[in-house]
Amino acid sequence: MSDSYGPPPDQPYGSPHGALTQEEKTWALAAHVGSLVSAWFAFGFLAPLLILLLKNDSPFVRRHAVESLNFQISLLIYGLVGTIVAFVLAVVTFGLGLLVIIPVIVVLGLLALIVIIVATVKASNGEDYRYPLTLRLVS
Repeated sequence: MSDSYGPPPDQPYGSPHGALTQEEKTWALAAHVGSLVSAWFAFGFLAPLLILLLKNDSPFVRRHAVESLNFQISLLIYGLVGTIVAFVLAVVTFGLGLLVIIPVIVVLGLLALIVIIVATVKASNGEDYRYPLTLRLVS
């Protein structure tokens, strides 16, 4: 996968005719919105993974599903590490660290929500989007 926006030179955008179909935009959008819905059940990576497996025939949908999947996996890893650090900080400071930890969690959660919404809008407009601070584990 290329680090630049858009498809690699040898892959056309979307359908064989080069134009994105509404269905492709909808599936790309679902890769991002689905992560929000499935995150309520602690499986934020499930929706983009299913879309990646089911709609792998469109390069546009695949790019969005992979990007969303990588972001959700990154959030999971950052969350696990953050939980360990927060627990240690709370224990070491006898609970006073929670005065810092809780606002940080709220702000990071809001930032994650904002970038997911931006990615969803970009997908619905037929544009590519790269999440910030994402580990590129799936390609």
